[in-house]
Amino acid sequence: MLKIFNCDLHIHTCLSPCGDLDMYPRALVEKSLERGLHVIAICDHNSSENVQYVIKAARRKPLIILPGMEITTREEVHLLALFDRLDELQVLQEIVYSNLSGKNDEDVFGCQAIVNEMGEVEGFNERLLIGATDLSLKGLVEDIHRLGGLAIAAHIDREGFSVISQLGFIPEDIKFDALEISARLEIEEAREKYPQLLSYPFLKSSDAHFLRDIGGAFTKFFLEEGTTTEIKMAFAKKGGRYIME
Repeated sequence: MLKIFNCDLHIHTCLSPCGDLDMYPRALVEKSLERGLHVIAICDHNSSENVQYVIKAARRKPLIILPGMEITTREEVHLLALFDRLDELQVLQEIVYSNLSGKNDEDVFGCQAIVNEMGEVEGFNERLLIGATDLSLKGLVEDIHRLGGLAIAAHIDREGFSVISQLGFIPEDIKFDALEISARLEIEEAREKYPQLLSYPFLKSSDAHFLRDIGGAFTKFFLEEGTTTEIKMAFAKKGGRYIME
């Protein structure tokens, strides 16, 4: 049966250096439920090490967790990668880590905490997660699709780290599944602002780095279940699935 799913597909944890330390798995699961969300995607910067713990924290709760990551390409474009299975994301993680250099300076960029479902600190990621990888945007989108995931251009309306701010346009040979807009803009406004992008599906996400921001922007999907396969069908308006704008 098709029904409405409230989806916030871009949420950070305390692993992201710019994420608040209160964004540990159990807390963000509880806040997501409080905000009436049905599906969330965990998308930390260039890392996925907290995803497994968010999934565990959500067990036996009415909340679906999609494994994801927000990757910075060599062009300094932020790209969301979403999957249904953790093992698919872990293959992409190996690609990202092998193309990410530098060491984090906690005093400058912030703490990168790996926290389990019980709220216990498992360790700290010492990589420079805030940095850019050496992966090209086009190649990364192709890698994500090869692994069965969705590739979504992050916050295209932002003045930094978006495909439009960095490249000035969206290349025709880069096959994004959808374009994300930030909480500050409505989808209808985005379509007016970017008339050249009408052929792309648009979605809204919170890009939450703080608990208070979770669900501050989300997308209503009409789906059978909360999976990337169903979301992709909604992007294409197939089988009665669609984005409720």
